[in-house]
Amino acid sequence: MAAVAVHSAVLGEGRPTLPYAEAGSPGGVPLVLVHGYLDSWWTFEPLLRGLPPGLHAYAPTQRGHGDADKPPDGYLPEDFAEDLVAFLDGVGIERAVLVGGSSGGVQARIVAGRRPDRVAGLVLLGVPATLADKPQAAAFWETVRELRDPVDPALAMDFADGLTAAPVARGFLKTVADENLKAPAHVWRETLRGLLETDLRATLAGILVPTLVVWGDQDPLLTREDQQTILDTIPDSRLLVYEGVGHVPYWEAPERVLRDLTAFMADRR
Repeated sequence: MAAVAVHSAVLGEGRPTLPYAEAGSPGGVPLVLVHGYLDSWWTFEPLLRGLPPGLHAYAPTQRGHGDADKPPDGYLPEDFAEDLVAFLDGVGIERAVLVGGSSGGVQARIVAGRRPDRVAGLVLLGVPATLADKPQAAAFWETVRELRDPVDPALAMDFADGLTAAPVARGFLKTVADENLKAPAHVWRETLRGLLETDLRATLAGILVPTLVVWGDQDPLLTREDQQTILDTIPDSRLLVYEGVGHVPYWEAPERVLRDLTAFMADRR
């Protein structure tokens, strides 16, 4: 198993300090793993621990989440994307393959579209084309819009538990839920508001880097048609369908994700 080290990245004046996990062998094009709504770097722990030789990965925790700084505002996808570029600068990464998990793929694809000089490739793991047409997202907003601190632990556990189709270790899910609870109520609220009010389809425009799309056919949130929108918009993209897997393939099938990442990375060297 790969050793995982946790550091802090200072992004500069006016920007938050972000913890990040790092694992793997230096050299070559690195992977930068971008987590989604409410998560932290810990959501990628199965990938980091299983990282094969020859790969080098970074997993930052984004503003407001986990143990990162929690400013009162700045929770639009655009804000997270700007932080991501600042993170690349802060840790000295000239060019990376960005791996976005769930809504983390939104900020990853914003960077890929705007800064192709910094992005060698893009991997989208269970990433929505849009949330505007997702009734589950609208229903969850009705809960989150009235949320106040402290956030109910049962809500965090139910949220994590509802994303998977294949069994996931309860201890791992408990840790994920505990990490979710580190985000205060305003981060739950404003991050989801940003995802729902931003035109997410527009963030697919202008992406010319090679793109791998991974979707579990038991995803309770995203449909095959939703993923087709991504494929139709990004010219150099292809889809891998994971049968029997839900919304979070990097929890449910981390070994397969790592195999597919390794194959994708082989073409980026």
